[in-house]
Amino acid sequence: MNRFTVSHLLGESWYKLMQDEFHKSYFRNLEEFLNSEIESQKNIFPALENIFSALNAVNFEDVKVVILGQDPYHGLGQATGFSFGVPAGCKIPPSLKNIFKEISSDLNSAAPQNSSLLGWAKQGVLLLNTVLTVRQSEAFSHRNKGWEVFTDKIIEKLGERENPIVFLLWGSPAQQKVKLVEKSHHLILNAPHPSPLSSYRGFFGCKHFSKTNDFLKKFSGEINWNNS
Repeated sequence: MNRFTVSHLLGESWYKLMQDEFHKSYFRNLEEFLNSEIESQKNIFPALENIFSALNAVNFEDVKVVILGQDPYHGLGQATGFSFGVPAGCKIPPSLKNIFKEISSDLNSAAPQNSSLLGWAKQGVLLLNTVLTVRQSEAFSHRNKGWEVFTDKIIEKLGERENPIVFLLWGSPAQQKVKLVEKSHHLILNAPHPSPLSSYRGFFGCKHFSKTNDFLKKFSGEINWNNS
């Protein structure tokens, strides 16, 4: 496949939920932009088949936790479609190292080992970036092309869901999305971003992982954070 075609890439659960978006002008413009990038032989990350990895790994009705990232990694071999995740065997980025460090401290356990984070996704953690593609070596190159509108709609629909969800919002860009969430029955946890620039301002010690499980045990079951 050498063209971006949402019907071929997005799983049935999310396709049905989001199908009205695909006929809107912003999404058509996004498709046109992405296909022009492909036709110009730009390297786009993640690979086409992985653009919707985070959504395809957990159905809408099975989401227990949302962890919001921003853009995919733009280095060769890093982006997987999961926010903060990188392929197993890849050098672990600083933010993910700090996430693992906080898990170890919070849960008094060994740090997770699998950097892909697929194990979290299989348990109901939606690892959603607000922008789903990027041009190689050009950070933020696919911002303001339509992805933000699409992912805002996803967050909004999750916020409207009756079954409770935990939203982990790290850093001010993620925290700005709180307005999209119906807050009465969900748990929203805010902290500084886990990057080295801000982690010591309150990400370390936030205990979001134990707080998430304390909340989830009343409803849908805890997340094994060590099974990443």
